[in-house]
Amino acid sequence: MGEKPEWRGFAAIGAVLVAITFTDLSPKGPWNDATFTSGSIGLIGLSFIYLAWFRLTFEKEGVVPTIDLWRDPGQTSLTVMGVGIVTLGIAYAVGRIDFFPEPAGLILSLIGLLVTTNGFYVWMSTEGPLSSEEE
Repeated sequence: MGEKPEWRGFAAIGAVLVAITFTDLSPKGPWNDATFTSGSIGLIGLSFIYLAWFRLTFEKEGVVPTIDLWRDPGQTSLTVMGVGIVTLGIAYAVGRIDFFPEPAGLILSLIGLLVTTNGFYVWMSTEGPLSSEEE
């Protein structure tokens, strides 16, 4: 096998871009709205953090965590669904705290729903009614 892909650069860039959303450093941009620019920078930062996580977790370059990359998909899917539900709870709380940028709760809700849906799909495909195992 080849070398493990580098993930630290993606994580550092992502952390800096997400941190910018907590400041007033964003320019107004062509849309003449600094908050929109800040949100866009934050989303790009989250994308970099996701790519770093993928490279660190699966030790390969890519974007989609296909089922064949999971060690124990049936059991891990329950953990993934739990993390998604916890993320939805955090999104609910963050959406009501003034310290965070306004769309933070919405973005976390999106992430939580995607994580929960991914875990549910993997569970359905490995342990649930969509599994190909015959009894």
